[in-house]
Amino acid sequence: MTLDRVLLERRLSLTELCERVGVTMANLSILKTGKARAIRFSTLNALCRELKCQPADILIYEMGDEEESGLREVDAPHETAE
Repeated sequence: MTLDRVLLERRLSLTELCERVGVTMANLSILKTGKARAIRFSTLNALCRELKCQPADILIYEMGDEEESGLREVDAPHETAE
């Protein structure tokens, strides 16, 4: 996430954003540091509404281990009981 950059551009503190969006400081900190593995659409909607931005302004796609190896859970071989 590029939340830091957007907050800086908007001259908005993380505390102010927490109050406006209704998300805890701990959860926003996880998003801000890029350690979040998922985000609810309602949270993304609230962030975009308050920051007056589009999702692409605060999200960055990074390929994970599953994508890099080409192996997804649905592709993994399944053991069959005979």
